[in-house]
Amino acid sequence: MPIRVENKTISIETKNTLYQMKIDDTGILRHLWYGQKTNTDMGYLLDYPDVGFSGNPYDAGENRRYSLDTIPQEYSSYGNGDYRITALSVLNPDGSQAVDLRYINHKIYKGKYKIPGLPAVYADDDEADTLEIYLIDKCTNVQVILKYGVIDKWDIITRSAVICNHSYDLIKIKNASSFCLDLPHGEWEWIHFHGRHNEERIVERTGIIHGIQESSSIRGASSHQQNPSAILCEKNCDEDHGGCIGAALMYSGSFKTRIERDQLNQTRMIMGINNEQFEWTLNHGEKFYTPEVILSYSSNGFSKLSQNFHNIIRNNVCRGTYKLAERPVLINNWEATYFDFNSDKLYEIAKTASQLGIDMLVMDDGWFGNRDNDMSGLGDWTVNENKLRGSLAELTNKITKLGMKFGIWFEPEMVSEDSALYRTHPEWVIKIPGRNPVRSRYQLVLDMTRKDVREYLYKSISNVLNSADISYVKWDMNRSICDWYSAGLTAERMGEIQHRYVLGLYELLERLTTDFPDVLFEGCSGGGGRFDAGMLYYCLQIWCSDDTDAYERTKIQYGTSFFYPISAVGSHVSAVPNHQTGRITPLDTRAAVAMAGSFGYELDLNSLTEKEKAEVKEQIKEFKKNRKLIHNGTYYRLSDPINDEYAAWEFVSDDKTEMLVYGVVFRTKPNSLRCVLKLRGLLQDAEYRIEGDDRIYTGRALMEGGILLPATSGDYCTIKLHITVNDKK
Repeated sequence: MPIRVENKTISIETKNTLYQMKIDDTGILRHLWYGQKTNTDMGYLLDYPDVGFSGNPYDAGENRRYSLDTIPQEYSSYGNGDYRITALSVLNPDGSQAVDLRYINHKIYKGKYKIPGLPAVYADDDEADTLEIYLIDKCTNVQVILKYGVIDKWDIITRSAVICNHSYDLIKIKNASSFCLDLPHGEWEWIHFHGRHNEERIVERTGIIHGIQESSSIRGASSHQQNPSAILCEKNCDEDHGGCIGAALMYSGSFKTRIERDQLNQTRMIMGINNEQFEWTLNHGEKFYTPEVILSYSSNGFSKLSQNFHNIIRNNVCRGTYKLAERPVLINNWEATYFDFNSDKLYEIAKTASQLGIDMLVMDDGWFGNRDNDMSGLGDWTVNENKLRGSLAELTNKITKLGMKFGIWFEPEMVSEDSALYRTHPEWVIKIPGRNPVRSRYQLVLDMTRKDVREYLYKSISNVLNSADISYVKWDMNRSICDWYSAGLTAERMGEIQHRYVLGLYELLERLTTDFPDVLFEGCSGGGGRFDAGMLYYCLQIWCSDDTDAYERTKIQYGTSFFYPISAVGSHVSAVPNHQTGRITPLDTRAAVAMAGSFGYELDLNSLTEKEKAEVKEQIKEFKKNRKLIHNGTYYRLSDPINDEYAAWEFVSDDKTEMLVYGVVFRTKPNSLRCVLKLRGLLQDAEYRIEGDDRIYTGRALMEGGILLPATSGDYCTIKLHITVNDKK
């Protein structure tokens, strides 16, 4: 059993890690350790002085060394003498905000807990265990249930909290984070993933100051600007060495990650729903469920940490028919036509695509309502048969007769003011009465807290999906949200709107993905503005970025890979000059970068030369040959494209007999030595062959000595290596 309780010490063990806490004599649940297995009670490391101005719980008596302001806790709360950042804050009926949580009970059972209305890691009973710890404030009868899910083989522990009101008065939750992690010892650094539209998830590593650091979103979505994930790492940590802890929040709305280094040089990290515009009312007997955080620890650097997250997301977050199946290679018409298309144009794209080996045509924005530009039509999800010159079924039948599948674009959460829906139901949008709303891309936002809005969207979308042979949905969201107000909520409940919006979104996605299990749903929010583990529970892949420039994508996909598996990354070959940057890169380079994802094309195939078409045909054959290894193999980052002169990455088969290395050399320099690339994940004593090279290499040589990158001429030259175990002994 991975969960043990001995002498008030609770130990959670995974394959390689130990997570440990202790119930002390006053009932406080202390955090002791998260790291490598030690096979001992790690409480011996905790010894605290009498720190001036750090007060003591009343039941500590004369022990001035015992302070909640200094000791590491499992779930910190506000108003009980802990002056650090806290996970829970409650407004009590008498106006006070104190919460004093003490242990009362625990429960251990096989299988993985679920969270009503929220996505969560799932697992069979034989691959997961759950620990529930019950804490209570004895004055108010507010109870907190801390939930821990343990997936031993992936070195994963999940965390979530349930806030229960067992008092006879209502309370208001002001802050309810998903977890708190206290690290009493160590010199830690913090990695977060910042950016903007067209430049998401850029890696930033910084020291932890004495004080509070934060990454967050208040935009109604997890955002382009910050990702709901973070890494704490030792100063010497790199891809292969050193200790590091990763945390990924399974939530697609406004979030907050806070990190504090306190007066005793201890580090605390808290992550959960952003509390800046949050308040939740709990009546007697009601419960509030926080989103889940996925945690993992690696003593072998970032590569192993990333692989743990890739495994859990690919196997225990993503769901549905395409979960581990081969994904179709697709062509999206957006950058080929934008709004200017009809069925004839789409058919010509599809006809060429089918000849080149592409599996699916995706019809993007502009097929519905009065939608010839981005100023009208959103919300009117009825097919514009005049524009398509026929019905949707007629179009899909023509496409499927070519041997291709058909996909379609929606932006369900948005509405145009110039639309039949808005003219009929202006009360359905998020807009503050008496104020002009903030527009973004000429769009307003539908109020997903409302059941009638969700029902309208379900019927509209399902009618379209039932009307034709549709295999794929691209679910887009092209603005941040402000003007938070719902005509369906009272003023006392208005602080719940942001979270209720996300719950409404999840409810609609759950209903659609359940009723259309064979449709591949891809998430999108202006590219990667909602790339999080919560969305991956419903959408198996997410459009990584609207920036399709191959050079920029190496940096974006590099940052994405720290938490999210390659199979989840929507990545396409686009035209040059690139529509976002104007940069010109070789077609082969664009394909090599896009193959580190779900793979497809976003250009007008009919504008390519015959030579380029032949090259595309070979690229598709190459990807399909290697698709299983790319999507399900073990992934290694071989460079840092933000700081290095090249980008390189590697896919390794489970048995370590085959590997692929892809990459890009950004600039060719004259009179310079060729760079050496050290591979990872090979069998040290095995012999390997590199395709096109007659030499025999040992795994040890390829990992310790490395290989020379190919000699290059020009800029943005492709690296491609196919390596297999030597079977010609």
